[in-house]
Amino acid sequence: MSLQNETLRDHACLIVHGPDQPGLVAAVTALVTRNKGNIVSLDQYSDDPEGGSFFQRVVFHRADLKAALPDVEADIATTLEPYGMQWRITDQSIPKRMAILASTSDHCLLDLLWRHRRGDLPVTIPMVVSNHTSTADDVRSFGVPFFHVPSQGADKTEAEARIIELLKGNVDFIVLARYMQILSSDFLAQVGVPVINIHHSFLPAFIGAAPYRKAKERGVKLIGATSHYVTDDLDEGPIIEQDVVRVTHADTAADLQRRGADVERAVLSRAVLWHAQDRVIRHGNHTIVF
Repeated sequence: MSLQNETLRDHACLIVHGPDQPGLVAAVTALVTRNKGNIVSLDQYSDDPEGGSFFQRVVFHRADLKAALPDVEADIATTLEPYGMQWRITDQSIPKRMAILASTSDHCLLDLLWRHRRGDLPVTIPMVVSNHTSTADDVRSFGVPFFHVPSQGADKTEAEARIIELLKGNVDFIVLARYMQILSSDFLAQVGVPVINIHHSFLPAFIGAAPYRKAKERGVKLIGATSHYVTDDLDEGPIIEQDVVRVTHADTAADLQRRGADVERAVLSRAVLWHAQDRVIRHGNHTIVF
């Protein structure tokens, strides 16, 4: 167990969301107290107190959490059923298993591996899967298994089937670290875990190849990056995090690409961290991030 996860021993995170109504906060805090828990942090948000939606993240400490968790879960279900709320609870000392899919661009991939080695990301990385072999040695130098799954031509069925075989039951979420392949709806359905992507644009205005060259040709003054969950609609999933950097007419396309890579690394790492810490609640096609 890492030092960070050891620090979170006996810490639970409870996520609650559903129709806003009186009594929710009191009900949640009372059940934590009833189960001998001590609230460490509590964040909440309502988009409209009259007929809107309510979102809450509560982290609490409870001695011998692992043994008590079944009883706590039963109490949560009983308490929240009359309110019609959705909920989930996680043991914060158990790191999520994160698989990374990558291609030839290595800046996001190596950044995640480096942050993980430093203990900055509370995850385990059971594998990196790539459709190229150029990053294999770098990945293995971090002690992470590397799998090469070629993906050529229009038919990706065989490649996706192999990736699903590797991932199924072995990961809690997937990160596309500039994985330059479009995932099919069937793949997303079968893999059954959240998938996080990094898009090389603050807003997806420059689609396709050579986005920074296109941005330079348009004379943009801001470049940035967007990290979002992957859905069936290409690059239109719920946004987790975004950031920008100002550029000028003097910056070349290569300058834009270099500076854009810095933003991509930062944005993706924050999105991954927040997901790993159960700070992100998906609501329709947007997110609440506590």
